[in-house]
Amino acid sequence: MQFTAQAFTQELEAASIRISMDGRGRVFDNIFVERLWRTVKYEDIYIKEYTTVPELFTGLGDYFDLYNYERPHQSLGYCTPADVHFAVNVPIL
Repeated sequence: MQFTAQAFTQELEAASIRISMDGRGRVFDNIFVERLWRTVKYEDIYIKEYTTVPELFTGLGDYFDLYNYERPHQSLGYCTPADVHFAVNVPIL
């Protein structure tokens, strides 16, 4: 509730920041983020059991490099997110 508190929203409005907590596609954004973090937890964090914040920071950097540049994704036609983003050898899905 803190992000909908009157004091918070007044600060945003005073700074001419448009408040948007709902909109077309928002539910799909949440689904993507929830699935991504579930994947990160089960494929990296739970396995490696980081003990310090710097170790976690470095480990997550390594994991996201793997996730984006090396790990093929079934939903992307077994291409990597980087391949799709940069349109390198991407089959038509």
